Amino acid sequence: MPSIKDIMQTMEYGPAPESNAEVKAWLSTRSAGIGHFIDGKFTSADGDLIDVVNPATEDVISRVAKGSAADVDAAVAAARAAFPKWSALPGHERAKYLYAIARHIQKRERFFSVLETMDNGKTIRETRDIDIPLVARHFYHHAGWAELVADEFPQHKPVGVCGQIIPWNFPLLMLAWKVAPALAAGNTVVLKPADLTPMTAHAFAELLVEIGLPAGVVNIVQGDGETGAAIAGHPGVDKVAFTGSTDVGRIIRRQIAGSGKKLSLELGGKSPFIVLEDADLDAAVEGVVDAIWFNQGEVCCAGSRLLVQEGVAPRFFEKLKARMATLRVGDPLDKTMDMGAVVSMKQLSRIKALLKAGEQEGATLNLAPVALPEKGAFCTPGFFTNSHPANSVSQVEIFGPVATTLTFRTLDEAVALANDTRYGLAASVWSENVNRAIELAARVKAGVVWINATNMFDAAAPFGGYRESGYGREGGRTGMLEYLTTGWDKQGKVRATSAAPIDVAPATGKADHAAIDVTAKLYIGGKQARPDGGQSYTVFGKGGAAIGEAGLANRKDVRNAVEAANKANAWGGVTAHNRAQVLYFLAENLEQRRDEFVAALAATGAVAKPEDEFEAAIRRCFWYAAQADKFDGSVTATKSQHVTMTVNEPYGTIGVVAPDEAPLLALLSLILPAVTMGNRVVAVASQAHPLIAARLYQVFETSDIPAGVVNLLTGERDVLAKTLAEHDDVAALWYCGSEDGSRMVEVASAGNLKPVWSDLGRLRDWRDTRFGQGQEYLRRASQVKTIWLPYGE
Repeated sequence: MPSIKDIMQTMEYGPAPESNAEVKAWLSTRSAGIGHFIDGKFTSADGDLIDVVNPATEDVISRVAKGSAADVDAAVAAARAAFPKWSALPGHERAKYLYAIARHIQKRERFFSVLETMDNGKTIRETRDIDIPLVARHFYHHAGWAELVADEFPQHKPVGVCGQIIPWNFPLLMLAWKVAPALAAGNTVVLKPADLTPMTAHAFAELLVEIGLPAGVVNIVQGDGETGAAIAGHPGVDKVAFTGSTDVGRIIRRQIAGSGKKLSLELGGKSPFIVLEDADLDAAVEGVVDAIWFNQGEVCCAGSRLLVQEGVAPRFFEKLKARMATLRVGDPLDKTMDMGAVVSMKQLSRIKALLKAGEQEGATLNLAPVALPEKGAFCTPGFFTNSHPANSVSQVEIFGPVATTLTFRTLDEAVALANDTRYGLAASVWSENVNRAIELAARVKAGVVWINATNMFDAAAPFGGYRESGYGREGGRTGMLEYLTTGWDKQGKVRATSAAPIDVAPATGKADHAAIDVTAKLYIGGKQARPDGGQSYTVFGKGGAAIGEAGLANRKDVRNAVEAANKANAWGGVTAHNRAQVLYFLAENLEQRRDEFVAALAATGAVAKPEDEFEAAIRRCFWYAAQADKFDGSVTATKSQHVTMTVNEPYGTIGVVAPDEAPLLALLSLILPAVTMGNRVVAVASQAHPLIAARLYQVFETSDIPAGVVNLLTGERDVLAKTLAEHDDVAALWYCGSEDGSRMVEVASAGNLKPVWSDLGRLRDWRDTRFGQGQEYLRRASQVKTIWLPYGE
């Protein structure tokens, strides 16, 4: 046995195993298998059973039932039956249950930590010091929201039954992220854990029984992807929350299209870790340890792309190799280990295949000089050098403990490389110059940005992605709104299933012509443009008289409009005050043509009181001008010595599809909130009454709206809507049309997973300010970026 003197010289670790005797005893009493938790009771483990394997030992530690359609039906029925009483409870009463959950988690921190380590393969240091404390934190935080929900979210109500599907990389923490806000808001839950890591969810269900949570409020159905699909597609589920792969996110988007279910998706990532030449390199190296080797790299927001400024790159990579040589990989229950096992042998094989592909493409794989255990799904940590942006390992999410590297010279090049991905979940910036760091944080397209830090989380800080990393947020006020609804968007009567027919033939019937023929065009890039197809269609007004022709836009016109909108990206950088001035000027110019617009609205025959609609349009311009510099972000209370800012950023180019009712007011009600928040718009005007848009673009031309910020198209509503939904450069879509059209655009949007706000074919009273304007419009026009900035000592 070495002496203390020898140990101080070598600094070798001795084993420090955490006992798992208590967890093994708990597992032994459930050796027959684990069923579901439905309506406050545990079902027997019948039918097909799924083996649960400890990835560090390859031992089967339990078996769980595979949830059937009947199991899902029972769970949804239980949640539906429990919803009226649970949602009617005063917030204080719900808060007491959430507080009890938090306290009982804390009382059994060690039990849950050991169970999570055995189930998932991550180290006990991570489960004990990070995962389980964060689980308790989420329930504490949302106990507060339950207490305050009536005051902080007036006119909101719970969504209903929430179907929640969670991944295997943070099993209990992902459960907490979803269950806590759902319960705080007054919803009930049907949750499916990952089939690879279901054990802590079952233990959590036992904890719910212990605290006396009412039966049916939380239901847990074990199973695989088929079970998850049954939950997401169940007609009794009102909201779907999914964390997992982008490919499965697309499947769910298509599956529930047109159902009216609320949807939030937290998907994959390929996050940049940017090191500037003035960074503290030693601190940045430790940041890499937390960014890619934390949790074996099985983190959706892992800093898996290291972007290093050329001047310091050689020194940084040498420091990284030296630090990597000190990593310890082995028994995750050993408290001296830095890394445990990846979640399964299948996942290990996938990682190895990607690493082999990277080497075949010419990248150099630098691996840590560690001896892996002979048994278990252990993966050697490392990083690639000589990799290129087009390499598969630079684009595909490896989801393992290996990063890629690229170098850059200028900040512009760093931004270009950082944004060269279809994802947009997170980013990390390292610099001792706070101005440069904040500049990069603003320019990187990611939902979360850490400055001189990485992988920091808190229940008060919204977390979620841009682009194909999904939409919706978890945590904080924004996360609560995912589980609340105003309900007004589903209250209207059903709109006509089809728009007015398009007729391109000469109209020989009753007509009401202007003295001089008027040619209505499209409005693209600040200019009037003839339709690419050279085609117009007849517009009919009051009494069925032909009152003119409108341009019939096609796919190429959509393409041109989107290109013009994307070129106008400087609008997002214009100050909110200046955007407000433009909107006030728009109202001023619109007011000067009051008589003309009132007469045009009367000629459509679609508006009972044209004067009232025009006046409402003027007021709407003023309301959004007023909101331009008032709908802002906040600083949230999270970790000590940090300012955590939530900033509302524009999506980019938003497609809006206007309905036939209220042809002026509805069109402006969709355009104004989008441009107020700094977006550019490609708008499809009313199919039946497009001539209003032809007059409106003349007002836009004289109102200091930069070219490309607003583009107006006329033509066949659903043809143009489908093209916008499919377009990868359209970041979001608002659709007011038919029920079938709503389903169509939601399916078509799955390509780049743009958020879609559709009205499911229901009429909206656009003159009523409760429905036609409001902060819900502004919230839909912006995406939250959370920036973690060091502050204090």
